[in-house]
Amino acid sequence: MKKYIFLFSLSFGCFQLFAQSGVKKTPQTTPSTSPVTLNNITDSLSYSIGIMVANFYKQQGITQINDTLVNRAIQDEMKGDKTLLNEQQCNQIVMSYLEKAKAEKAAVAKKQGLAFLAENKTRPGVVTTASGLQYIVLKEGTGPKPTVTDKVKCDYEGKLIDGTVFDSSIKQGHPIEFAVNGVIRGWTEALQLMPVGSKYRLFIPSELAYGDQQMGPDIKPGSTLIFEVELLGIEK
Repeated sequence: MKKYIFLFSLSFGCFQLFAQSGVKKTPQTTPSTSPVTLNNITDSLSYSIGIMVANFYKQQGITQINDTLVNRAIQDEMKGDKTLLNEQQCNQIVMSYLEKAKAEKAAVAKKQGLAFLAENKTRPGVVTTASGLQYIVLKEGTGPKPTVTDKVKCDYEGKLIDGTVFDSSIKQGHPIEFAVNGVIRGWTEALQLMPVGSKYRLFIPSELAYGDQQMGPDIKPGSTLIFEVELLGIEK
């Protein structure tokens, strides 16, 4: 029952990521292989699984595979024949490849983030703290400042440095409530600087955000994040 649990979880994850990512297909002018038809549910299921798995691995940075060996491995495993690699070897190879791909993505994103922050800190009104957090005061409130153990209510919008909006309580139509110490480090630090009623724009380096973790379809490993945060109140 535990056989290839890791690989199965990756394949299962592709269903969720495929549904969330909204990957757009680029029509091909000429087919790469001879045309096929889907004649029954088995054909349709097989083709659907192939598309979903392919999109999942593309998102992980795997863009080149040997089709012949993929098909051979599927046939060997389905028939119960002896495979060229055992379970442990398969898991190690896939894990190693994905970790390497993630590290490469993170390195690129971090370099872009550092360049952005280096330029950004020279702009009028930008304050840089000892941790590397940057912020601009858009509106200074007159209420009390929350402590690290408080619970607060905020409206916010989160963007990548290219302007892509990845989350917004405003678009959702309602503010959120959360513990000051229950969010990313950049938020925890910034909230304690903000009197109630304030609105700040935060520029958060990756080490104060999600680090080298992928968060949803938009926040890549190593991403620097921008938030506009309005502190509406301290909840009792």
